[in-house]
Amino acid sequence: MDLHDTFGRPISNLRISVNSGCNLRCVYCHREGETKPENPLSLEDIKAILDIANVLGIRSIKFTGGEPLLRNDIVDIIKAVPAGIESSMTTNGTLLGSIASDLRAAGLSRVNISLDSLNPDTYRAITGTGLLSDVLEGIEAARNAGLTPIKINMVLLKGINEGEIDDFIHLVSGDRQLILQIIELMDLGGCPLHADLAELEEKIAMHSRKVITRRMHHRKKYCYEGAEIEFVRPWHNSDFCNHCTRMRVTSDGKLKPCLLRDDNLVDIRGKRGEELLKLFQTAAKKREPYNK
Repeated sequence: MDLHDTFGRPISNLRISVNSGCNLRCVYCHREGETKPENPLSLEDIKAILDIANVLGIRSIKFTGGEPLLRNDIVDIIKAVPAGIESSMTTNGTLLGSIASDLRAAGLSRVNISLDSLNPDTYRAITGTGLLSDVLEGIEAARNAGLTPIKINMVLLKGINEGEIDDFIHLVSGDRQLILQIIELMDLGGCPLHADLAELEEKIAMHSRKVITRRMHHRKKYCYEGAEIEFVRPWHNSDFCNHCTRMRVTSDGKLKPCLLRDDNLVDIRGKRGEELLKLFQTAAKKREPYNK
């Protein structure tokens, strides 16, 4: 059984926020679109969601937070992913060093690691409390555990890390296990840190030896100076919405059809079996492109 919305878009990817808490205080955090999260889902609730996702033909699960590694049962959550579904995780990487091998053994395929600066002082200024050395240790542990390819998520921040693009390209250059994702900060009301990626992407595109258009969101991957670079521009890219295959589960148990909307949530906490399946179908019908 496959799940589609009323615009004919298949839903093959599910992002599950397993908690809202985080050990960092990043200046731009949008908390996966959650406004007032309550208590996080139980392990049993998450298992039920994963089972229904499997029935509905979901082929990819991304675990997010908050910081998912703050959950003591995160390894058990990974183990609950049904066979045939790829699981990955977005993490800030600060806690990854000691648990990467356990995550891989539990079935996790790969990780995205949020890293917005390679300068220790700038990194601390962005995150509030973070140590760059912990993230670099986490990247190395993920590499050694086989949680690859590792995507480095760099949110471009106007006046803060714009001068570090070359440093990040150098970090991933010539390394087939690392991919750089340069992410546009979502401008939700005149944010002074918002930087438009159009000019930078045009420059990278012009000098790339190869350009690959990814199936999801029709996003392009650039092979540039030995590096693989992707640009994530949800705010100014209608293709991002028009080809979206993703739905979210908030940490407090609500299906969120669109990251940018909070008026169409479907509560699934505590639901099981056929009732839960029907709620997924209800949420799918509420999906529509935000940028039409």
